[in-house]
Amino acid sequence: MKTINQLKKRLALPQTSWQLCLLAAIGGFASAMLVVLFIFTIEGVQSFFMSEKDDYNSLTPLSRFQLPIIGAVVILFFAWLTGYKYIRSGIPFVLHRLKIANGVIPFRNTVNQFIGSAVALIAGFSVGREGPAVHLGAACSSYIGNKLNLPYNAIRSLSACGIAAGIAACFNTPIAAVLFVMEVILREYKVHIFIPVMIAAIVGSMTTSSIFGPTHEFGYFTDITLNIDHYFILAILGMILGLIAFVFNRYLILVIKHSARFHIVPRILTAAFITGALGYAVPYAMGTDLSAINFSLQNNLELQLLLGLLVAKVLMTIFALGLGIPGGIIGPILGIGAIAGICGSVIATYFMTGNFSASDFALMGMAGFMAATLNAPLAALLCVVEMSNQIEIIVPAMIVITSACVFSGQFFGNRSIFIMQLEVQGLPYRRPPIEKSLQRIGVIGVMEEAFTLLDNPSEDAISAALSEQTPQDNLICKVSRNNEQATFIFYQQNTTNIEDTPSIEKHTLLPLSSQATLAEAYLLLVKTREGGVYIYQDNPDQIMGIITFDYIRSYLLKGKTDK
Repeated sequence: MKTINQLKKRLALPQTSWQLCLLAAIGGFASAMLVVLFIFTIEGVQSFFMSEKDDYNSLTPLSRFQLPIIGAVVILFFAWLTGYKYIRSGIPFVLHRLKIANGVIPFRNTVNQFIGSAVALIAGFSVGREGPAVHLGAACSSYIGNKLNLPYNAIRSLSACGIAAGIAACFNTPIAAVLFVMEVILREYKVHIFIPVMIAAIVGSMTTSSIFGPTHEFGYFTDITLNIDHYFILAILGMILGLIAFVFNRYLILVIKHSARFHIVPRILTAAFITGALGYAVPYAMGTDLSAINFSLQNNLELQLLLGLLVAKVLMTIFALGLGIPGGIIGPILGIGAIAGICGSVIATYFMTGNFSASDFALMGMAGFMAATLNAPLAALLCVVEMSNQIEIIVPAMIVITSACVFSGQFFGNRSIFIMQLEVQGLPYRRPPIEKSLQRIGVIGVMEEAFTLLDNPSEDAISAALSEQTPQDNLICKVSRNNEQATFIFYQQNTTNIEDTPSIEKHTLLPLSSQATLAEAYLLLVKTREGGVYIYQDNPDQIMGIITFDYIRSYLLKGKTDK
């Protein structure tokens, strides 16, 4: 027990530790294995009615229409079994839980995410795997921390590690996964979190690479021919991608906003009908990103067909995600960006001479559209670099990304789609700066353990103890009554005026779990701005230590964690 408490105290402080790194590796491996099970489930079921995964063109037109409807019925059935209120899932929900619940994910939401997203991907909805991977990774790693009763700040860090492992396992892009977590999920760079996140991403990538092989699904991005002659057209392509990203984000949010007043059943069925109708006519728009990208690159298509595929893919994605189909958004936006990039290469041949490789422009389209849609330029840059294994694309990709982000944000006010989703769904995702700072420190790591405890003392015993008390002493009296929770009274010397005789202040300590952070202690005491909390582990009648409001005020003023 003593060793476990020492571990918790170590993890409660915002410092790099080998213990957190070890837990990050364990959580990363468990998260990656859960993602592997998720992928095997999808591909295993698809193998029963498809010759190749995501090959919806092999199905009859009627089957393509019926498949999403059947999938929607299955999704709704499991949503009914687990309770419709647990249908929320994906990256925006994880962002919300990370901010208001320290990354702890409800089990029923995780079940809905695994089954619902697997069914959605099997049935051909235009959603991605990374959303479920993020959700499953966060749930798996935070579950480990919660079972060990670790401080909430450590659970939050482990949840971030699980997210990195899930993305790295899904795309085999560990560096992009780390940047995505720091840039989009946590939105801050702290070394004590950065290193465990990096370890989890490495473990996640290595786990799936050992099972599926080290290669990427995008094997055709191997020979990059872009040079300085293409930079002007790439800047124009970036601006067009920024415009498309603004339109995509805006209409996705409008669908979410206006459909919220309807029950989940008609929303899911409407999304299934739209997907089935578009899939009937444009089969390669179904599924995540592979089908559309492969079709666009492997066939010398005319511009009209490419534009038709682009519109169908955009509409499928907007209505699927906007109406509540569980799944991720990154997969579809990579597909949309690739198709838009290929359209750009075709259009460029009408106005300029030279070689415009469709695969190069597809890669640039993926980078620019992902950056502008998610407002994550670094993650998008590292994503395309890792997928192509070509460091030479950094400068061309940076040109597309910067022009897309600046044009989209400056002229249209476009923001991250995740933040826009959280706002329109009414899910809080921000905490005041004071709470955010205090959230990084667990109370068990900074609590005062040196105190004198009197159990149900008499008035004479209290007077005698107070007569011997110095300003550095902490006197606590435990008052127990039959069948009631014990009350802890804290006697504190007030030495505000040095010239005066110190007065004794009596405060009733408020109970606080040892898993809590200084943010929770602050919220309990901020109204009165005095007194303190007592820390307990399992039994609220047993005190481990105390934290006074004076200490919290001192920490905020000095920015130090030492007592």
